[in-house]
Amino acid sequence: MSDAQQRIEELVKGNDVLLFMKGDANFPMCGFSGRAVQILKACGVDPKNVKTVNVLDDDEIRQGIKDYSNWPTIPQLYVKGEFIGGSDIMMEMYQSGELQQVLGTGSQAS
Repeated sequence: MSDAQQRIEELVKGNDVLLFMKGDANFPMCGFSGRAVQILKACGVDPKNVKTVNVLDDDEIRQGIKDYSNWPTIPQLYVKGEFIGGSDIMMEMYQSGELQQVLGTGSQAS
């Protein structure tokens, strides 16, 4: 396992809510990353409880996370070590109430 893969593994396993993104929660550097942060906020997640990793700061992490998840785009959300998806999947899951369940922030009546 490469150094980048090992660092990614430690981040994924060591944080309940982890978002690999461009920029950070206070200053997203792309629209998709900004949308991911807004979706988490809409789910009731306190931004202080979200660990963000700015992939623009580290090329090894930027490429490594794509290999780690076998997912070609950023942002990428992990909850309790499980890969959830990018901003489109987050939006679909939010609209169905599934993301709130995964995050433990509320239940959705069906």
